[in-house]
Amino acid sequence: MYSEKFQASIAAVEAAREKNIAMEPVRMTAEQKETVLASFHPDYKADEFAVLTIGPNKGDKVPKELAEILQAHSRITADSVDLSEPDYETDVLVIGGGGAGASAAIEAHEAGANVMVVTKLRMGDANTMMAEGGIQAADKPNDSPAIHFVDAFGGGHFAAKRELLSKLVCDAPEAIQWLSNLGVEFDKDEDGTMVTTHGGGTSRKRMHAAKDYSGAEIMRTLRDEVLNRNIPVVDFTAAIELILDENGNAAGAVLMNMETKELLVAKAKTVIIATGGAGRMHYQGFPTSNHYGATADGLVLGYRAGAKLLYAETLQYHPTGVAYPEQIFGALVTEKVRSLGAKLVNKNGEVFMHPLETRDVTAATIIRECSERGNGVETGNGDGIWLDTPMIEKIGGEGTIMKRIPAMWRMFDKYGIDIRKEPILIYPTLHYQNGGLDINADGMTTNVKNLFVAGEAVGGIHGKNRLMGNSLLDIIVFGRSAGKNAAATAKDVTVGALTLDHVARFEKEIADAKIETETVSPKLLPDYTKKR
Repeated sequence: MYSEKFQASIAAVEAAREKNIAMEPVRMTAEQKETVLASFHPDYKADEFAVLTIGPNKGDKVPKELAEILQAHSRITADSVDLSEPDYETDVLVIGGGGAGASAAIEAHEAGANVMVVTKLRMGDANTMMAEGGIQAADKPNDSPAIHFVDAFGGGHFAAKRELLSKLVCDAPEAIQWLSNLGVEFDKDEDGTMVTTHGGGTSRKRMHAAKDYSGAEIMRTLRDEVLNRNIPVVDFTAAIELILDENGNAAGAVLMNMETKELLVAKAKTVIIATGGAGRMHYQGFPTSNHYGATADGLVLGYRAGAKLLYAETLQYHPTGVAYPEQIFGALVTEKVRSLGAKLVNKNGEVFMHPLETRDVTAATIIRECSERGNGVETGNGDGIWLDTPMIEKIGGEGTIMKRIPAMWRMFDKYGIDIRKEPILIYPTLHYQNGGLDINADGMTTNVKNLFVAGEAVGGIHGKNRLMGNSLLDIIVFGRSAGKNAAATAKDVTVGALTLDHVARFEKEIADAKIETETVSPKLLPDYTKKR
C-alpha cells in the first residue's frame, strides 16, 4: 500500500527495530515537559485565542472558534416560542444520547423519576462510541484510588477541582462493577480476572478494556439498558436553547427537529446537559477523532443561560491520529497501541521520546519532531511520524494484535496496510474538550440551579489535560451521579412560570458590547461545503 516515496523511511524503521525494542527511552523532566508544551502545544499559541467580552466568563480567553459561537445570536428570540403549552413534560430532561446521557437517564429512572432523553442524532451517536483504549479504575491489589488521584492530578497539571477528581477515582471501581453487571464484556484472563494495562501517565496497570472497541461495547450496553427500561428517547432533535423559570432555575429546553426544523418545548424540573465535546469545531484547523455532532452545543446552551465555564481554553490533541491514508485522516489510533509496545519513530528510524508520556507532552513532542527538527514523514497531507506497530508482536508474540487491538488492524487493512508487518503514520488530532461547564461535586452548575452537567461538557474533572481512560470513566461516574442527584432534586421542585428572558438579556449584551456577528448558535453540525 505504501508508495515508493515511503520505502526509504520504512527501511530505516525496519533496520532499527530490534535495537529500538531493546532500548528504554528516558522520560522527560518536569522542566523539559513545560518547555516543549510552551513551545509546541496548540493551547499555548496566543494568537489562536480570543478574549470573551460578554457572559459569565467575560475577560477570559478561549479558542477563537469557540468565542464566535459563545458570543453569537440565539437561533430564536425571547418572544418567538410559545411556552404556555409544552409539548413534553418530565421530571428529568437529559440532553445528549452518549454514555453520560445514557448513564444519567438509567440512574434517574432507577430513582423513580420520569425521564426523557433528547439527542440531535441517534442514541449512541457520540464520542463514547468511538473511544477505544479502555477505562481506568484502581481495583487491583497494588493500586488504590489515592494513587489514581496522584497520577491524574499531576497529569492534569495540578489544576483539577479536587472534589471532582476525588469523586472520579473513588467511584471508579464500583463503576466498573456496575458496567460489568449491566453486561459489558471486559477482557478477562482464563480465571475471570480483568485484564489491565498501562496508559500514558499511569503508574499502575489500571486500564480495563474490551479489545480496542471499549467505548462501543459500553455504549451498546448502556443504550440497550435505556431502551429496555422504555425511557423515552426523542432522536434527531436538538436542544437549541435552555428554558429557565421566573426564579432563574433551569426548567426545560426549546427543541428543534433536525429534519423539519419544527420547534418544540420540553418542560422539566431538572435538566442534565450531556452533549459531549467540540472536535468538529476543528480548532486551529486540526482534524478530529470526534463524531459528527461534536460542536460544543452544551457550552453554548449553558453559557447563554448564565452558567460559568472552567478551563475552556484547554483542549486535548490526541498524539496519535491517522496521518495516512487520507481516507481516515484524523481518525483515532488508540493509546493502547503504545501500551502494548509500539514506539514512536521518526523518518530516520530513531525513537525520540518515551511512548507513554502524558498526551499533551506526547503531542507537543511529535509536533516539535516534525516542525523544528524536520524529522517528519511527508504524507501528501502534511507531516507524520511512524508508530512502529510490528514491535507489538515481537514483544507480545504472534497473534497479540488480533487478540488485543483487532479494530485497529481492520481500520488499516481496508487500505492495504497490515499493521502486524508495517508501521503506521500518525500526527496529533483534536480529541477532547478538557474545559467545560463548572459544576459542584453533585453535578449541578455553580451558578444555575437545577442545571446538571455530565461527561465531556464538564470542566475541571481532569484539570488542563486528561489521562487515557479517564473520559470513559467520567461519563459513567458523573453521568450516574447527575442522574441520581437530578432525580432527587426534582422531587422537591415546583417549576415557576417558564421564560426565555435570558435570551433577550444575552442579545442586549451583544448589542451593548458592539459585537458585530451574523453567527447563530449552537452550531449543531459542522459545515463541510466548499465555499467559493
